[in-house]
Amino acid sequence: MNQNFIDIAARWWESMGGAAASLTRITFIVLGAWLLVTVLQRTVRTLRDRIASRLDDAESAKRAETLSRVFRYLVAVVISLIAGMLVLAELGVSVAPILGAAGVVGLAVGFGAQSLVKDFFTGFFILLENQIRQGDVVQLGDHSGVVEGINLRFVQLRDYDGNVHYVPNGHITTVINMTRGFSHAVMDIGVAYRENVDDVMAVMREVASQMRDHPDFQPRITNDLEIAGVNSWGDSAVVIRCRFRTLPMEQWGVRREYLRRLKAAFDTKGIEIPYPHLTVYAGQDKAGKAPAFPLQQMAQA
Repeated sequence: MNQNFIDIAARWWESMGGAAASLTRITFIVLGAWLLVTVLQRTVRTLRDRIASRLDDAESAKRAETLSRVFRYLVAVVISLIAGMLVLAELGVSVAPILGAAGVVGLAVGFGAQSLVKDFFTGFFILLENQIRQGDVVQLGDHSGVVEGINLRFVQLRDYDGNVHYVPNGHITTVINMTRGFSHAVMDIGVAYRENVDDVMAVMREVASQMRDHPDFQPRITNDLEIAGVNSWGDSAVVIRCRFRTLPMEQWGVRREYLRRLKAAFDTKGIEIPYPHLTVYAGQDKAGKAPAFPLQQMAQA
């Protein structure tokens, strides 16, 4: 009886010792994982602060903050998964079936949420490569406008009419950024065929020079007017292409003002801005002739 009691007590003490050792190892695993997550996340924050201190605009700092959040999240998820598997192994739970089931579930979820995963991956690389920043004017497929917000899920645009577009990152195949670094105000100027092209170009340069000297536009325009030359022969006009190099987002205001000033200069110089000509016929007579309406008759009509 006493010997049986001693054997039972010994086995109990041995099992308790094994459980205590296992509990100790689990505690160290959890504490080690927490410490590692804390250290790595703090390292990511420190690196973010150093990068942000060297950036010259707030938007780049926001992009760095977004990327740092992504890295901190990945660090926490990866270390937590590893720590969880180690804890299960200490508890005597076989990890292999769980990993197999997780693979099947992950495959099913991947098929069901592949568009969401695509959005996150595309958004991550858009932020990483600095393709779009808040305040840029961009065209994303059929949508264009000012970027009001960007995250790993979508880009928020507001167009000229005030409509807000939410474009999923996974749908973005081409990014046209119209306000990165500098912009060009491109204009096609049409004049009548009877006008002397060289004289027209001289007037265009004169108006451009006056506009560049104006205090309101001097800081917006960075280069003299660049005239490419005769771009095409239209149905009723000779089209001359030119452009200004401007600061980002200033091209539209510069273009509108230049066209306004050029219209006034053309009126002063007597340079014709043509319009399409139309010849109207009254119909055919029995002989198959169709004379055009005289201008006097059309004016009276």
